Amino acid sequence: MIDSPLLVRDAMTRDVVTLDRNDKLLVADDLMRLGRIRHLPVVNEDGELAGIVSQRDLFHSGLIKALGYGTHAQRQALDMVVVKEAMRNQVLTTTPETPLREAAQVMLERKIGCLVVLDGGRIAGILTESDFVKMAAR
Repeated sequence: MIDSPLLVRDAMTRDVVTLDRNDKLLVADDLMRLGRIRHLPVVNEDGELAGIVSQRDLFHSGLIKALGYGTHAQRQALDMVVVKEAMRNQVLTTTPETPLREAAQVMLERKIGCLVVLDGGRIAGILTESDFVKMAAR
């Protein structure tokens, strides 16, 4: 019997935390810190993928504005910027049926930490570097 290749659905995280385009970056920062999450897909009013925010985006959008100031000033800076002003609109996606090896190659070649998994145009999951670590640990 031939083993079938692993697919994205075999490794992806299904419970995806998302942001609304009009949420403040402070909300994104809180979700990332409390949930230990590094990437948050952003959805539009119809629940469709509109962009993505990473920890790096938060740093560049909010913290640089408050560089040299304390935590309170940094949080104030993040509270002044909405997600749609900091998110990346170009989001690399994959499907649950994509071979896992192919998805990993895309992530390595593009030097990205995640792929949003779409099924029928809707977010079905997210595939992150952490998902590969979890698989290796099993």
